[in-house]
Amino acid sequence: MKHTAATLTLLVAAIAAVGAAPAAKPSGKRNLIFMISDGFGLTSEAMARTFAQQTGEVDERMGSLMDSLLKGTVQTTSSDSLVTDSAAGATAYSCALKTYNGAIGVDPAGRPCGTILEAAKARRYTTALVTTSRITHATPASFAAHVSHRDMEDLIAQQLIGQNVAGSGAVVDLMYGGGLCHFLPSGDKRSCRSDAKNVWQRAQQSGFRTVDSRAGFDSLNATSSQLPLLALFAEDHMAYEIDREPAQQPSLAEMTTSALDIVARASRAAADAPGFFIMIEGARIDMAGHDNDPATQVRDVAAYWDAVAVAKEYVAKHPDTLLVSTSDHETGGLALGIDGEYVWYPELLTPVSRSAESLCRELRSDKDGDVTEAIKAALPDALGIHNATSDEVARIAAGVAGSSVQCKMAVGGVVSRRAHIGWSTGGHTGTTVGLFAAGRGASRLHGNLDNTRLGRFLADYLGVDMRPITAAIQGTVTQQPGFKRQARSFHVHN
Repeated sequence: MKHTAATLTLLVAAIAAVGAAPAAKPSGKRNLIFMISDGFGLTSEAMARTFAQQTGEVDERMGSLMDSLLKGTVQTTSSDSLVTDSAAGATAYSCALKTYNGAIGVDPAGRPCGTILEAAKARRYTTALVTTSRITHATPASFAAHVSHRDMEDLIAQQLIGQNVAGSGAVVDLMYGGGLCHFLPSGDKRSCRSDAKNVWQRAQQSGFRTVDSRAGFDSLNATSSQLPLLALFAEDHMAYEIDREPAQQPSLAEMTTSALDIVARASRAAADAPGFFIMIEGARIDMAGHDNDPATQVRDVAAYWDAVAVAKEYVAKHPDTLLVSTSDHETGGLALGIDGEYVWYPELLTPVSRSAESLCRELRSDKDGDVTEAIKAALPDALGIHNATSDEVARIAAGVAGSSVQCKMAVGGVVSRRAHIGWSTGGHTGTTVGLFAAGRGASRLHGNLDNTRLGRFLADYLGVDMRPITAAIQGTVTQQPGFKRQARSFHVHN
């Protein structure tokens, strides 16, 4: 279709209206809750919505909470690929620039770029990162660290507590998530560090209150909790929601409630604080997508919905707050319906009680037993399959005999085929993702935006400028000593 000059003028004006440079610092208090559902595409939303309708968790006529917040879509390309990873995807939001896949808070040339969180901290906003992944993982790291490759998690851990970052100390007031292993010295049996640095102890010496248990989390409250606060509830990633033991780990909604209570009170208590910035990530949606594990993903989507509900309730009570939710990319190329048949069966996800990850860990740990019999014995309780075919058992057995990745995809594949769910990949895709928002300024978000334009919009909303931060941190060490990049599967490098 041909555009007239008048039409083009309107298009340019509409584009400029979103993410324009701030004319002046905003007046009064304002808060930003930025939520990222890692790997969450619109088909995952459709799957979770239908699953919830079938199970009676939401009214068929009402849909999901996210439906009421939908504003548009986001393009997710990186500087070196039409299919991004989480590092480049999150950096597009945090620095408002395109960078290469694997880059954490650096530009395409590998130079540190100032992030919205750092710029907010410089303006005296209270800041927080909440995730169900390792806190050193790509998405949270991209808001407060600067390394040339996402796998440099030992260095990221140090940067998150304010070490090895030029021009500033610690910039994150509160951190919740997993990843304790990167903070402990190599001599500790819980450690995954490549050196003997005790970053956990260094955090304490730098003034952080540290928490590493559910009991410690339960003791936190808005009136007495000291900031800065570092609370990590797992050595690696936190558990999938389907596997989570409530007595051991808080849910994403619980962490969201706690974090909002604490940072909001801290922000209100500081007369010169303009508000708070918090990034909350539902990280394991992506990892279930990598495993092609629909029953696990749908539970983590529901857990993310619960966290969004907490944030939305906060926004309803505090009109000085903006909630924005989006994804860094889609994972798995999910399809509802396969083999030319116009059906899919959400009810077959209901009896699944364990993740493919959990089941495979158990099956692969028994080196001496009869794996075929072990699979047959596990399927009824784990996957709700009481009539497994010999082909299904053989597929899973072959996965068990192979790698962890092969096992998880075999288990997820059996459930998916029964439910008529398809996956085009075990990696990411280049499709657009949803953009959801509520509260102050949400009406400015509409249409299809590039991920960097959304990053600029967020900075505009807070009235912060990342350029002075970028200039101040150019001396930051972005290379981890002794780091050797190894080929990794998309299941690890997600």
